[in-house]
Amino acid sequence: MIFDKAVAPKGTVQDWLNTRANSDGVAFVFPETNEHLTWQDLRDHARKMAEGLIGCGAKQGESIAIVHPNGKEGVLAVYAALYGGFRATMINLAAGPDAISYALEHSGAQFAFVHESQSSVIDQLAPAGMQVVNAEMLRDGQEIPPFTANQHALLMYTSGTTGRPKGVVHSHASLLAGGWTTAIAHDLSEDDRGFCVLPIYHINGLCVTMMGSLVSGGSLSMISKFSAGKFWEQADTSKVTWFSVVPTIISHLLHNDTNPSLAVTERLRFGRSASSALAVETQSAFEDRFKVPIVETMGLTETAAQILSNPLPPGTRKIGSPGIGYGNEVCILTPELTVAPANQEGEIAIRGPNVMLEYLHNPEATQQTFAGDWLRTGDLGRVDEDGYVFVTGRLKELIIKGGENIAPREIDEVLYSEPDIIEAAAFARPCKSYGETVEAAVAVKPGSTLSAEALLDLCQKRLGKFKSPDVIHFMSELPKGPSGKIQRLKLGDLL
Repeated sequence: MIFDKAVAPKGTVQDWLNTRANSDGVAFVFPETNEHLTWQDLRDHARKMAEGLIGCGAKQGESIAIVHPNGKEGVLAVYAALYGGFRATMINLAAGPDAISYALEHSGAQFAFVHESQSSVIDQLAPAGMQVVNAEMLRDGQEIPPFTANQHALLMYTSGTTGRPKGVVHSHASLLAGGWTTAIAHDLSEDDRGFCVLPIYHINGLCVTMMGSLVSGGSLSMISKFSAGKFWEQADTSKVTWFSVVPTIISHLLHNDTNPSLAVTERLRFGRSASSALAVETQSAFEDRFKVPIVETMGLTETAAQILSNPLPPGTRKIGSPGIGYGNEVCILTPELTVAPANQEGEIAIRGPNVMLEYLHNPEATQQTFAGDWLRTGDLGRVDEDGYVFVTGRLKELIIKGGENIAPREIDEVLYSEPDIIEAAAFARPCKSYGETVEAAVAVKPGSTLSAEALLDLCQKRLGKFKSPDVIHFMSELPKGPSGKIQRLKLGDLL
């Protein structure tokens, strides 16, 4: 298997892991435990565990639940499932008992790799007949039958903020393509070492970092969870050359007193931001202080993560845009689901080798998500003359006040321009007069004397009274999903 920037990867994850195992290079380092895995170690462990699953009666294409935080055991569990031709079913540890129970039942998983920290949870929630296994139990195995790139490889459940979570199914082909879109956009090579601080049960942690490193042949430093106070030290110890985070992490690093050493900033080629829109002021302030370029990107669970990225410096980065398509095509759809001309707003749609196969057991939702061969993202935006996409909001998050559409992101941007703001999100509140009205929630840095009146005045000066929030809520922390993305739709009920 050869990494070709011009062509999406062929074969299966098993094929690629076998190829990487021909070298004695390091695949993973774990700075918190001072452990590491070479590609050969990783392949050998994954193969033995996969053979053990076959010996236990697991069938290829069926779900193997992965109930693990980031760490060596979690990495081995994921690769064992993928190597054996099973459907690696990532259980979101932050989703809550109802969502975890639903995913275990809906996926049909008969076997599960469970971290010791999650044992009591799974004891309560596991469906009848599901067997918990580990590497020590899988000593006696059977030969792994061959399988193809179209075989189910990954099952990952969406956050389900507007209903039951949907199970996104990826094949080996689309999963590898997700790593390839990252590798070609960021010019990754065997010399690069990524920094995985996002959970591998989220598509960013799994595809951008893990699959990106597999396809490019580079290595990965993985920590159990993000810490603003330890981030730069861990980046230094691990000698990372790039990292993938979300806007809330960038904001927390910016508001922390810890600074990177000169060696860290000289080694880092870039940081990438994904999962939600990055405020212009936050990006500019981060780059001014830390001298590390931030590349804004955009991705979905349904597209094995990345669909858009800004070019690396010295290429043109358009601040406020998640960039252009790498490895896939992007268009804007009109309400009639036809392709819109340049600069016309509509729904962002994607097609390419990284697009999912289906929603598991949900043909109706699968059909509604596609317009021909275009995957509808649910995001609103426009494409300029240079092919850069500008996201203006989400269809489900639009605030409709008096019949006028208001994009929450526009309000977020104004709030983030205030230096004391760490997190901010505007949201809709039901209103008898207007149908919906605007409110916002913020988290500020410790010791701040910022008032709601000052923020309301700022918004009204920049946006006018109609678009401005009627109320500003102060919170210690805004609700977030597993990737760190603020869950705007939960704010109304929470407050």
